[in-house]
This record gives sequence, C-alpha cells and structure tokens, in this order.
Amino acid sequence: KNWGYDVAEQEFSEQTFTWREYDKIKAEKGEAFANQAQKEALASGRLLVKDFIADAFLQQILTRPEEYSVITTLNLNGDYISDALAATVGGIGIAPGANINWELGYAVFEATHGTAPKYANLDKVNPGSLILSGVMMFQYMGWDKAAELTVKAIEKTILQKKVTYDFARLMEGATELKCSEYGTAIIENM
Repeated sequence: KNWGYDVAEQEFSEQTFTWREYDKIKAEKGEAFANQAQKEALASGRLLVKDFIADAFLQQILTRPEEYSVITTLNLNGDYISDALAATVGGIGIAPGANINWELGYAVFEATHGTAPKYANLDKVNPGSLILSGVMMFQYMGWDKAAELTVKAIEKTILQKKVTYDFARLMEGATELKCSEYGTAIIENM
C-alpha cells in the first residue's frame, strides 16, 4: 500500500489527500484536526486516496459505487474486482477494456474477458465487450459521434430484448440471438 501513497504524495501532492496524511495529522493534532484537513482538501477539489483490504473493498464498491472514481490495484485483485463490477451490468461479456499510455499517446482497446476457447466457432458469445472497447477507442480518438451512435444502437437492441445467451438468461421474455445475429441487430438499430 505504501507505493500508492508514495506516488500520490510525491507526484500529485497538490491534487490528492491521502489516508496516510490523515493518520499523521490525527496522531499529531487529533481526530478533529484530521477530519477538518480532509474536509478542506476535498472541498478544494483534491482526490482522496485510501487503501483497503480487497474483500472489504469489494463490498463497498458494490454498495457505494458513487464514492469511487479511480481504482488502482495489483493485477490479481484487479481481476476479481473488475469481474465483480462487470457482473453489476450483466457480466464480463459486455465489459470493455483499455490500456492507455497517456504520456506517449499509445492505446490498446480490448475485451476484458479471456479468449474463451470452449466457445470458439459456436457463434454464441456476447460481442459487447469488444464493441464497447471500440466505443472507448472512438472516444479516445475524438470520434464522439461514432461512439454515441454505437452506444445508442446497443442500448436500443438490449431494450428490444434481442440479446445473446448471457443476457437472455437474465431477462424475462428475451429473444436469444447468436453472436452474429446480435451484431446484425445492433447495425440495424444504428
């Protein structure tokens, strides 16, 4: 956990307030001063940086997601967390992914799920993760109209209850489509 605090305090001290800073103020001046310092920091627009044990965080992110905007974690815990969060919107079949180097401008957009070889050549799986990764790529490139058109078409298709098997099992009265049929339905709704 210290590396996160070190980076926040050394590289972004004007933009962040850390729990480590809170604990230091609390030890030196008391809890009331620490609470006031945190309140003032947040009121001035600084981001609160705090650490959690992964299992406690999973509960909090699911019950109070509005309290979090950026999550930094090691890979293994990140896998658990991202899959749990994807479940709140239907599963990893629709969760997009991106790896962006903001300094050099390079970016790779990809599905968050693995290759799922057991579904190869079955025309079954939800292409939403790849399509929405493409949406994020459009947004990154400034192609906002293409991104918006694609998102609206996906939303319309889902509202029509024309979905792949993973969503069909979650929706009463859904029409289960093959992967290719779902793609065609999205195109028709553009």
